[in-house]
Amino acid sequence: MAARERLTSVHDHHAILRRDYPGLDEALRRDAATADVAGRLSDDVLAHLRSSGILAAAVPAAYGGLGAGAATTNDLIRQVAAADPSVAIILFQHYAVTARISEWATEEQKQRFLPPLATGEWIAASAWSESGAGADKRNLSTTADRTATGWSLNGAKTFTTGAGLAQLYLVLAQTSAPGGDDGIYGSDGQTFFLIEADRPGLIADTGMDLVGMRASATGFVELHGCRVPLDNVLGPVGQAARIIAGVRQSGATLGAVSVGIAEAALELALTHARRRGLDGAQAVRHRLADLAAQVESARALVERAGRRESSDPGTTTLLSKLHASRTGEQVCLEAQRLLGSAGYLRDHPLNRLARDARAVGLMGPTNDLTRELVSMPWTA
Repeated sequence: MAARERLTSVHDHHAILRRDYPGLDEALRRDAATADVAGRLSDDVLAHLRSSGILAAAVPAAYGGLGAGAATTNDLIRQVAAADPSVAIILFQHYAVTARISEWATEEQKQRFLPPLATGEWIAASAWSESGAGADKRNLSTTADRTATGWSLNGAKTFTTGAGLAQLYLVLAQTSAPGGDDGIYGSDGQTFFLIEADRPGLIADTGMDLVGMRASATGFVELHGCRVPLDNVLGPVGQAARIIAGVRQSGATLGAVSVGIAEAALELALTHARRRGLDGAQAVRHRLADLAAQVESARALVERAGRRESSDPGTTTLLSKLHASRTGEQVCLEAQRLLGSAGYLRDHPLNRLARDARAVGLMGPTNDLTRELVSMPWTA
């Protein structure tokens, strides 16, 4: 068998997406490049995302969903990321909010919010970050004040993925003065609110012109006297830090996005080697083998985080994000080097993947904060 015939594609890591959500898979692969240039999802991709059924994965079966755990949702996110990382980030946030509702909501809230999240009628987004608040979310300026019938929220959120697309936002606000807690992510006196996009006083703006994840609808959410009833509070008042701490225990990880990016970059490198007849060169094959090993190691750690098999699932989840995001960047860089001048063209898909890979490391918890969260116990 010729060397070129032996150098085939990496294992088919996208079988579930192609089998169960073929319309979405096709639309993603067709429109990813044009969506990146336009800085927005095409109407066709958004329609397929809503109608495909993939948004139901993390919703419990009792509320119309598939009842999938982190291992499955991580895998779906990874496969979507291999086609379009921007959509994978939107999907990750949707799953994250869905999981928080499933875990912390009252029964009335579950009946109210989960069914439309399962059908695709609603997309969910997280609105936590603020300008000047820092990656650790400990200096929030968004406030929520008690009223006679509920709460009134005022403030502004930045880098909200899915802003303008979402019908439901999970908003983090300060409801009382922070105390002397010693946590390093979130603060006491903070509360989560579930706020519908059409509620008066909430304004979403997708005007952020990003370098990476350009079609992720990442933008601002402003709150101007936004009034919500008491039953829009998620979890205990003033105890959002407990919910935040539990997120990483779930095994859901942004590392899944990075693995999908790395797989796509490796596939582009393999395709280039075959087309240019470089697969007969031992040096090229060995470089590709090293990249494949990096991708598989990151994928294995993300899978382990999703299965929650370790004695410390939270640390494994954090490490999976850190390792996979660094791997995604490194694989894209090495693939660019292998392509040489061919990868220097502005519209080469590898350049889009490289920009998206870098963006994951800046998403919360950022890689620097992740290192702090992992290493803090070592100082004791």
